[in-house]
Amino acid sequence: AMEKSYVSLFLLLIVISCALAKDAGKKDSKDAMAKPKLPQTLSRGWGDQLIWTQTYEEALFRAKHSQKPLMIIHHLEDCPHSQALKKVFAEHKDIQKLAEKFILLNLVYETTDKNLAPDGQYVPRVLFIDPSLTVRADITGRYSNRLYAYEPSDIALLYSNMQKALKLLKTEL
Repeated sequence: AMEKSYVSLFLLLIVISCALAKDAGKKDSKDAMAKPKLPQTLSRGWGDQLIWTQTYEEALFRAKHSQKPLMIIHHLEDCPHSQALKKVFAEHKDIQKLAEKFILLNLVYETTDKNLAPDGQYVPRVLFIDPSLTVRADITGRYSNRLYAYEPSDIALLYSNMQKALKLLKTEL
């Protein structure tokens, strides 16, 4: 039971940190309101010209059959950390080009697969899965307390991790 309460406490902390950061950013929301909302696509703004899968199951199927690695981005629409990472990800030309070599999925909800939350259900987090459907727990960001988290300033590391996910593929298959 102890473990359970740790997890819920951890999730609560994340919710609070996102909520606090959201309050800090309230004043810009007036400008956002002025812009007409574009219809929501599967990209959710992470790269509108890329092909995104709709579900985790579809993504796994496509990774296995195309022999491409899968990149999963967990995020939340109203989390400022997610928004900030999304902005730099979408504007990074090299990342957008490299992303074409992946099966892509971005999720605003958690799956029941515990392998997608090796160290917790925080957002934003990015995980890679190879075509043998193994979660690449070895491809991590720079934070020891949130291994799969990336800040906007870590975009170069995310890019090199994407290259790593593709490179290891060639040597292993």
